[in-house]
Amino acid sequence: MADGLDTSDLDDTDRRILRELLKDGRMSVRELAERAHISRAHAYTRLERLQRNGVVTGFTARIDHDRAGLKTSAFVAMSIQQDSWRGIAEHLRRLEFVEHFSLLGGDVDVLVLLRAPDNSSLRRIVLEQLHGVPGVVSTKTWLIFDEANGPGAKSL
Repeated sequence: MADGLDTSDLDDTDRRILRELLKDGRMSVRELAERAHISRAHAYTRLERLQRNGVVTGFTARIDHDRAGLKTSAFVAMSIQQDSWRGIAEHLRRLEFVEHFSLLGGDVDVLVLLRAPDNSSLRRIVLEQLHGVPGVVSTKTWLIFDEANGPGAKSL
């Protein structure tokens, strides 16, 4: 990293900034400074340092998946052949409706989060596209009925 920043270099102020950005990455630096209890100049300096050192890698929007037309969501656990992760990861990056995927240690090799417009699309993705990826041995699908986000998430 640019000036050797690692997680041990993050202090309480950095962690407050990160918590606030996770709540709302679009807030102004003035508002961030108020929420983190620091000056605006200090907030600019800290935020620039966190970005320069790769701690903050970007800003995203949270969307209402139903309103965005993605009415069906599922987690798909995949068992894969040994040494096939790189090819599978590349394939998953190109698949429509894949929101996130991770390589895991344990009983499941890969966990994929899918968000699709309907069950028919979801079925097509799992049975035709995921099962067709070279190196995929089997899948197990769990439909998501409801969900909540992060710290302080309201109960379902």
